[in-house]
Amino acid sequence: MAERAAEDQTEADAAATVPALVAPASQVLPWEIHPALTEDRLRVCARLLAHARRDAVRMASPEMGDDSWSIGCRAYAFGRQRLQRAAARGSYNWLNVLDGSHHFVFPIEDVPVRFFRGAADEPTARTLRRQVIEAEQLSMALGREQAEGLVFRLALEASAAGDVERVVFLALRGEEGRVECLWPVPLANGQEREAPPRQLMLLGADAEERLVRGAPAKAAAKVTS
Repeated sequence: MAERAAEDQTEADAAATVPALVAPASQVLPWEIHPALTEDRLRVCARLLAHARRDAVRMASPEMGDDSWSIGCRAYAFGRQRLQRAAARGSYNWLNVLDGSHHFVFPIEDVPVRFFRGAADEPTARTLRRQVIEAEQLSMALGREQAEGLVFRLALEASAAGDVERVVFLALRGEEGRVECLWPVPLANGQEREAPPRQLMLLGADAEERLVRGAPAKAAAKVTS
């Protein structure tokens, strides 16, 4: 099933990056911060987002004017839609959508998370900005004191060609972005690196969910450019 994106959002954030992050002497793992943030759940979310970016890159048409900005817009919209669809279908009873706008927030159980494209160790001020609804939800999940200034992010690190090379779960605190957790999510199938095919292969909802769960897709819809 071919995806369509008409979103006015770019992941090429022009905001200044936060100066050099300093990791603490010891970092906790995501599920030590909150038991809802399990490895399996984070892997599912990371794979959905990686597949979305892969499809956005494959759909790009430089001859028609696509550039890094338009691909970034499409990739963000695709990622948001994949998570929304999985939540709406009830594919994962722990996945929800708290804010479906451009400030997309998706709770894992009751823990709010956002995603962005960029280097995990170079978050921008925009990446660290907390939405009111996100801060309120995190306070309910962790308690007000523990949630103070804290954000959870999935960073999609991409190559110059736009392919996802790594997805990293981050727990960052305060305006300076102090790292409390920096954990690369282990993606199956070699970090989603594939050579782009001559014909665009986009998966339907059922086939994609089997692929994310680790089962082979039985069929894929073939769409030619």
